[in-house]
Amino acid sequence: MVSRRQWHLSAVSAILGAALLAACGGGGSGPTTTRVVVFGDSLSDMGAYTPATQIALGQAAGVPPFLGGKFTTNTHTGYTATSNSSTANTWAEWVAARLGVAVTPHEVGFGPSSRLCPVALTIPALESSCTGYAQGGSRVTNPAGIGNPNGNGINGASPAPMTRPMVTQVAQHLTKFSAFGSGDIVFVYGGNNDVFVQFGAIAQGLPVATATANIQQAASELVALVKDQILANGATRVAVMTLADSSATPSYRTLPDANRAVLAQLSADFNTTLSAGLAGVAGVKLIDTRALAAAVQASPASFGIVNFTDAACTPSSALVCNAAPASLFTAAGLPNLNNLKAGASASTWLFADGVHPTTAGHKILADQVIAQLKAFDWIPENQ
Repeated sequence: MVSRRQWHLSAVSAILGAALLAACGGGGSGPTTTRVVVFGDSLSDMGAYTPATQIALGQAAGVPPFLGGKFTTNTHTGYTATSNSSTANTWAEWVAARLGVAVTPHEVGFGPSSRLCPVALTIPALESSCTGYAQGGSRVTNPAGIGNPNGNGINGASPAPMTRPMVTQVAQHLTKFSAFGSGDIVFVYGGNNDVFVQFGAIAQGLPVATATANIQQAASELVALVKDQILANGATRVAVMTLADSSATPSYRTLPDANRAVLAQLSADFNTTLSAGLAGVAGVKLIDTRALAAAVQASPASFGIVNFTDAACTPSSALVCNAAPASLFTAAGLPNLNNLKAGASASTWLFADGVHPTTAGHKILADQVIAQLKAFDWIPENQ
């Protein structure tokens, strides 16, 4: 059994999530959406570690252009935080754009130092948009995330990924805004890194039964977080995503069948506990990522995908992958930093690296999320 790599920083299968669509959406006009709030890991990370990929042109630290910064096929400048989809790279950015609101990272940098709401430094009017709390490597409650084994943002003597656990992400939101509002749509998408940690521990000798119990505990903690901290503080529209089967990703699909079965079962056990804990809870809807991922891999052409088995990027992590055309770099006076494999495409390949999706994968997820929100009668049909 192979061990997880340091920069898996949370991952999951094919499209990171969403659900098989209901046959038709809701018929009502839907309530107004004034803010999108996102808690999770690298599948929803909007640039928490962007400074690691900055291209120096004499500008201040943290100012674009960036080589990468998100766990996908990045562009050379990244998301501009406007409420349109022209610069979106991740599913949450696309969803927010469709809803007419901006969403940006709440925290950017590496441990033990970071900067809160960096967009407000240059655009004060976007202060309230810093509700993208997801960070690569984050777990549900344990601060010792992927790449941050000590849980303090220090790996040895070097700065490490922050990996704020989801319980801390929610606490950060409540510190900044006090509560959730009726205009919020809250997305909760995590647990992947807890699965990877337990899978790696099995490789080191942890009994499968113990790992399973640990996964069920993490899912129960996420249920409690949704009920006791999100719903209890005013949220009325909370979309909770289940975990897709990461054994189908490029990093794990070549493992022995027995090992892949263990990994697949861990995420399934997480989903079972999560679904049971939130069944029938008012204000909460589940989005079944496992079903959507399976649907895409069963019929990739239906989703515009031509390759769902290989990674499109040459780097080991999509965090430093850039898919912008060479002409854009030339126009900016930069070297060509596009590092897609020969023949690979960010718009027709599903995976950017071993576990994270391309922009095409993110767009598939965004489209499905929007359709589900309509089916829930949470947004108008014309969005």
